[in-house]
Amino acid sequence: MKAIIIGSGLGGLLSAAKLSRSGYEIEIFERLPIIGGRFTNIPYHGFQLTTGALHMIPHGPSGPLAKLLEEVNAEVEIVRKKPVAVIRIPRKRGDTDYSFGHKDILFDDFKIPFTLINRLKLIFYIIATRKNPPKGGSFADWCTKHIDQDWTHRISDAFFGWALSLRAADVPVEEGFEIIENLYRYGGSGVPIGGCKGITDALVDVITKNEGNIHASSEVTGILSENGKVTGVVVDGVEHKADLVISDIGHPFTAMMINDDAIKSEIDKYSNDSSKLKPSAGIKICLTSDKPLIGHGGVLLTPYARRVNGINEVTNIDPNLAPAGKHLTMAHQCVQWKDIDRLEEEIDLGLKDLEEIFAGKDYEVLLVQSYSDGWPVNRSPSGADLKNNTPIKNLYVVGDGAKGKGGIEVEGVALGVKNAMQEILGQ
Repeated sequence: MKAIIIGSGLGGLLSAAKLSRSGYEIEIFERLPIIGGRFTNIPYHGFQLTTGALHMIPHGPSGPLAKLLEEVNAEVEIVRKKPVAVIRIPRKRGDTDYSFGHKDILFDDFKIPFTLINRLKLIFYIIATRKNPPKGGSFADWCTKHIDQDWTHRISDAFFGWALSLRAADVPVEEGFEIIENLYRYGGSGVPIGGCKGITDALVDVITKNEGNIHASSEVTGILSENGKVTGVVVDGVEHKADLVISDIGHPFTAMMINDDAIKSEIDKYSNDSSKLKPSAGIKICLTSDKPLIGHGGVLLTPYARRVNGINEVTNIDPNLAPAGKHLTMAHQCVQWKDIDRLEEEIDLGLKDLEEIFAGKDYEVLLVQSYSDGWPVNRSPSGADLKNNTPIKNLYVVGDGAKGKGGIEVEGVALGVKNAMQEILGQ
């Protein structure tokens, strides 16, 4: 059996590694000259920056991605150190920014800023919703109805802005509570040694050891099928036959490449559904400093910032991601869909946030990256992902356009791959 993978992002590499260990002949076609898509490193003056994702795994060494890496025998070390998450709040109660100083509280203590009655409500709802998760509306709608306090909305927007690059108002309540449940189930974040590339290199090693082939600078321009069943792909005008095709380029781009008169109505519906997906957008600002800006290897959530949602300083776990004596800190901010045409202004607001968050500290801005449209944070906003299946038999979609339920970023990619492999391999 031969499988062709379109795209060498994390979803494509995970799928290829799994299939290559299950006896499939593997070929990966990647249009870019690099492997890894938005999950690899960019060497820059001795720093290991990233093409997209942060050097951080949301559930560390015990989450879905770590388990799948272990399953395919990819040699990756993911390190989790306490604290895994900290929240920065203004020093004085009632302040609405960081202008007059700040204090940090552990993520487990996020209930401290609530009023007494809302703390009691929170305890009740945490217990009640774990047994009967709410349905319908957004996470923000649920908060407004049940615990309508400024802090509720601030911490929700900061968490989902960092985790999904979405506001709480754009996260379906079912997805929000499944994500919270996964925090209980798997625990907090960790850093892969070697950063994103440490993982992609390990997956490439698994694939090549199992005689899989990876072709960079090779763009798939068409997907072949007969009577509703995939038969291969077209690359640079040449047909390549396959029994199975897995696309890691999202549903909309996959839909654009299929054409089968035998199931035209199903393809038309699939194309229409795919076109409604709105990629989530974000901005990442990379900083360097001689002294630590955060001082720990977890996430620093910033609910009182103008735009920045969360920050991590990965060199507190893997110093080799920066030159000797330097630190690498990365700030992420969600960009709302209405603001995508104002990216320069959004970047300026993020930079102003960092000036206040790190007031009195010396740092340098290394790189500012924006993610939207064809190079987004996620090709599909979490909670709105289409499933892995397509109208074409033996054609599947994986990656950040087909994430599993409740999966934060790359954890969602791993859950989506797991779902696809369950259907393909029965395991």
